[in-house]
Formats: sequence, C-alpha cells, structure tokens
Amino acid sequence: MKILVTGATGHLGSTVIETLLKKISSNQIYILTRKEEKRKEFQSRGFNAFLGSYDDIIALENAMEGVDTVLLISSGDEGDRMQEHKNVIDTARKKGVEHIAYTSRCLNDRNTLANKLMVEHFDTEDYIFESGLQYTIFRNILYMDAIPQFIGGKISLEKGIFLPAGDGKVSFALRSEMGEGMANVLLKEKNDNKIYNFTGDKTYSFYDIATALSQISGKDVKYTNIETAMFETMMKQRNLPESVIQKIVDFVTDIKHNQEANIFDELEIQLGRKPTGLKDGLKILFGF
Repeated sequence: MKILVTGATGHLGSTVIETLLKKISSNQIYILTRKEEKRKEFQSRGFNAFLGSYDDIIALENAMEGVDTVLLISSGDEGDRMQEHKNVIDTARKKGVEHIAYTSRCLNDRNTLANKLMVEHFDTEDYIFESGLQYTIFRNILYMDAIPQFIGGKISLEKGIFLPAGDGKVSFALRSEMGEGMANVLLKEKNDNKIYNFTGDKTYSFYDIATALSQISGKDVKYTNIETAMFETMMKQRNLPESVIQKIVDFVTDIKHNQEANIFDELEIQLGRKPTGLKDGLKILFGF
C-alpha cells in the first residue's frame, strides 16, 4: 500500500497519519504540504513528502507517482474549493491512482441546506462518482472540537451561551476519532465504492451542552436561544467580518433545522468502541 495524504499537517490529517503508522511504515505514506519546513520534517521521518497545494498540478503529479490511494482532505473555503478538488481528482485519474477517498460531510438534506458552502462537498462527491475512480467517501459529522468556537470558549462559562440554534441537535464526534476511523478503513484491503457516515452515538442540543458544562465546571451555564438578528448584532460588536458572521449564522441555522442530527454506528464499528460522549469530550476540549 502506498497512500497520499493531502492536508497532512492539519488536525484531521495528523490523526490519520498517526493511525496509519501503527500498521504501515512511513515510507508507504506520501505527504503533500504547503510548508517547506513541514516537508523537511516529514522527509526526515522517512515519509515521501512533497511541497505543493491543490492548485499546483505539477506538485500533485509528483506526489501521486506510484501511489495506490489518495486521501483528499477537503480544502478550506478561502479559494475556489471546487476547482481545487477537481485538480486532485483529475490528477489522480491521469496518474493511474486506483482509489480516492474524500472527507465529506454528514448532513440530512443537501437540497435544504442554509450553508451553501456545504453543498460543495456533495458536488465533489458527484465529481468523484463521475470520474470512474474507485472511491471511499467519509461523511463526517460536525466536529465536537468546534463547540468552543460556536459558544465563545471559556467566556461562555461565565456569560452563558447565546445562539439562534433553537433546540436543534448534533451527533457530535471528536475530530481525532474520525481521523482514527478513517485510517482504519483505509488500511483495509477492500473498501472501494463505499460511503461511511461518521457520527457520535447520541445527539445533543446546546441546552445539553450548557448542562454538561455546568456539571464539569461547577458553574451555572445557561443556553439562551436568541433571534438571528440579535446574534448578528452581537457578532458585529465583536468586529467580525460580514462574511464570517454569515458563515456562522448558516452553520447554526442548519443545526437548528437538524441537518446534523443523524446517528449512524459506522464510526463505532471502525473504532471498535463507542465514540467519546459529550461530557468527556468537553472535558478534553476545555481542559478540565
């Protein structure tokens, strides 16, 4: 097995690599990174490391030379994400890569999403299906790791949680456990043309999050469901750019509409244990 991990220096990619190393050697793992110092670091550890981005076709071609599987970790939304994804998929076809895996999103209905950026994940899936490549799609639920960002970090322990999320629920899972599950799938000999939905085994609302934080912190943390307009005003007072505010609002709106509330057992199966629950996850994330 020779596998290329893109986005290797991010939290998800790092966990995938750590898990892969338990079963295969570093010289079977190929790395694509934007940072030269990271490339040198990986190279010194025995990885096949390449400097480049999803926009750099030559770098993609070099990184895929002799590779069996490409793990495409989805790009950020700063640039033309769809074109970047197409570059990776097209290069994989050109270089004769047998199998491509993609980190998509586990969402209820692509046709009713408020967050249109999420639709690009499904568009990427469609492009992979049409490419003729053997594929594995990882539809990942919203990271539990994102909760501190949504609620304002430890400030929420003092001031409470204010979001227009209603009583919408999410089957949160830790990013590290999703990365571990993905690597376990990729290490299998036959995993082609499959879709895995990685979620936690329970759903939680922000009322549940407030209750859990109260229990682990000893403080009385409350969640207040506020109107979207009030939330936007609060964000503006924090001098956040309009584009960032809209992105947060769209995420929260989809949570309110239970786009992230599906539960599947596939992450538990791949981990060989139950995913970490909310209370234990928050202890890790908040350092309790």
